[in-house]
Amino acid sequence: MKDAKGLASEPIKIEEKHFGPVWFLPGEKRGKYPFCNSIYIEGAGILIDPSSDRERLIRLRKDPGVREVWLTHWHEDHFMHLDLFDDLPLSIAPQDAPPLAGLDLFMDAYGMDNQEEREYWKRVLVEQFHFRPRKPAKLLRGGETISLDGITVEVVATPGHTPGHMSFLFREEGVLLLGDYDLTPFGPWYGDVDSSIEGTIASVERLRNIPARVWLASHEGGVFTEEPEALWDNYIQVIYERENKLLARLEEPATLEEIASTWIVYRKPREPKAFYEFGERAIMGKHLEKLMNEGKVTLEGDQFFLGNVRTITAPASPDTANTR
Repeated sequence: MKDAKGLASEPIKIEEKHFGPVWFLPGEKRGKYPFCNSIYIEGAGILIDPSSDRERLIRLRKDPGVREVWLTHWHEDHFMHLDLFDDLPLSIAPQDAPPLAGLDLFMDAYGMDNQEEREYWKRVLVEQFHFRPRKPAKLLRGGETISLDGITVEVVATPGHTPGHMSFLFREEGVLLLGDYDLTPFGPWYGDVDSSIEGTIASVERLRNIPARVWLASHEGGVFTEEPEALWDNYIQVIYERENKLLARLEEPATLEEIASTWIVYRKPREPKAFYEFGERAIMGKHLEKLMNEGKVTLEGDQFFLGNVRTITAPASPDTANTR
């Protein structure tokens, strides 16, 4: 539920790319929400995140065939076309399986309490994302190594975006699937009930330290054949920019609704409100939670108050601190 602006974007064609048996299947509209880029493992017939191009996935199922589906995590923009594969085994991390079991569980995992927003999203999930309750046949766990036909997959636990978010290293090809740590200018999403800002930062640092030759991401261009370098830092810096803007807003006490109306995340009011207003509150809520845990912000009644806090900057990565 990161950013719906892709719904109005002009489509830009991105070519399908093959790295040995690892196929990058670009999503519609450059993989922007509500789409994402899919990955297919040739030989094993495994499809990861079936939310790219519906017609391409239909053809893929016929030839060369799909045997099972994996999800990097439970978000709707990663399972949009899962209905095409209802009869095939589904695998996901155990922490991310519960929201897929029903619409209300899905809404609860987002922390969506507003009834009007819940009803909007229930309708959208069924009509646009083809939501059907699913239970996984198998569970993916971080640290396990899966030997497939012609390739070895290392499952990398990367919680933060969701508690069970998974990334995958395709060892022989040196291809690292980042999933939703997509290095886009928008920055990370961490607005779910069980999302974590600290976990997001730790997972991005973990990913940037895994040796690879190719990096694949779930959204937008999605293919990096050279070390992303500055993109890692820029991506994390978005978190600190949001936090600094929040601290500036709190020079005067404010409620969560007043903070959300500042549009720190999305920069300006957007439609549909049920999408953007929820997202703004959710991400700002995580920042407020973090700042309160650090003793930098307090809550009295429904207003948040700021203490004496210096400007926050992203810490330098140990690998790059001496090169800037």
